[in-house]
Amino acid sequence: MLTCFIRYEIDPFRKEDFATYARNWGEAIPRCGADLIGYFGPHEGSATTAYGVYNIESLAAYEAYRARLAADPLGRENYAFARRERFILKEDRIFLKNVSLPHGKE
Repeated sequence: MLTCFIRYEIDPFRKEDFATYARNWGEAIPRCGADLIGYFGPHEGSATTAYGVYNIESLAAYEAYRARLAADPLGRENYAFARRERFILKEDRIFLKNVSLPHGKE
């Protein structure tokens, strides 16, 4: 199992747009095959940093999931919303494996 951490730099004056984007993924991501942990927006400290976090079986499963997400009507709509409104300034994605055994699973 891998955990995908997406770090966003968002427009600090468009936090509500990011929250709408996050809620949309809350429906689409699980439907398309990933285990969504959540989307996290600014609260205290940085006004521009947000995260999306989900689990996926493997990088191969991730590729299939991304194809399903791109074909999903809400997924397509959400991608278009972010491009059109431009509230996401930067996005970085990293895949990490839980290595804190015994809590992590092989």
